[in-house]
Amino acid sequence: MSIFSKKIIVFIATLTLSFSQRGLAQDIHFSQFYETSILRNPALTGLYNGDYRMGLMYRNQWSSISAAFQTATTSAEIKRQIGESQDYLGIGFIGFYDKTGSINLTTLSGSLAFSYNKMLNEDHSTLLSFGLMGGYLQRFYDPNKMTFGSQYNPSTGYDPNRPSGEKLPNPKVGQMDLGFGINYTSNTGADNKTNYSFGIAGYHLTRPESNFYNDLAGVRQNFRWNLNLGINWLVNETWSVQTQNNFMLQGKYNETILGGLVGRKNDAAETENSIILYAGIMYRVSDALIPIVKLDYNQFTVAMSYDMNVSKLKAASNLRGGFEISMIKTGLLSDPQRGFNKTVCPRR
Repeated sequence: MSIFSKKIIVFIATLTLSFSQRGLAQDIHFSQFYETSILRNPALTGLYNGDYRMGLMYRNQWSSISAAFQTATTSAEIKRQIGESQDYLGIGFIGFYDKTGSINLTTLSGSLAFSYNKMLNEDHSTLLSFGLMGGYLQRFYDPNKMTFGSQYNPSTGYDPNRPSGEKLPNPKVGQMDLGFGINYTSNTGADNKTNYSFGIAGYHLTRPESNFYNDLAGVRQNFRWNLNLGINWLVNETWSVQTQNNFMLQGKYNETILGGLVGRKNDAAETENSIILYAGIMYRVSDALIPIVKLDYNQFTVAMSYDMNVSKLKAASNLRGGFEISMIKTGLLSDPQRGFNKTVCPRR
């Protein structure tokens, strides 16, 4: 067998694996997973420094060897103090768009999340958070982009006007979704310079129907468990180290991703602007190495990452995988009664 033939076989296997995972309605995922709080654990809604948080993310995967898999999200979160206590509510929204393959299999979703964050001590160092989320998801494909063997003529080639002879399913399906989560966040060490957070979440509580055939019952979305763990250590006024880890289990599919970033802050005495530059790497077990660079400038954050495929499919991918970029804005509200001092939380 020639090298070219082997690459073709591996290429087909790559597409088959990718479409089988999407076809079984596995959830979307990002390499910068720690920036998608609601998709990771609804209890993380509102768990950041500031009063509000807005974000955009975009991911482009497999563009080098097939029709690119494109995923984008937009999110917004706000938090509000409960009475005169240090407890607060978090409210968030996330919408995402995902398109895969040559028939434009597309998913659109919008979800709301609510969290209750209970302060467990007076120095604001420990929070126990509970979260709920609910939303609506719609999937559809373009039947006009599908081709079949019956539409090929040996003498004239492919003719889209020839009947396919196939009975195609409904090109659109929708479903409701529910999820929950719990998370614990605290500080430790000298001067509370080490912040840690861990939690567990579950999605698709009702296991909604997930198929394009109206007469095919019993094909349901798999329940998904998600475990999250993050640690942030302020080494000194200049350097910091953080690790982010995530485990996801959905049916027979599981994903473990772990790694960290090292950050360097500018000298505040030299400039009034706060600048922190991060660099690090994540590892999606048995799949990809993910270099990441990140820049915090005052209340703005921009990060870029790239998946270097190291799985058994690397013969076809040549280490190429997915590019990802995120942009985050956090800030304080103008009303002093709703400022940061009223919704203080441990460092992320």
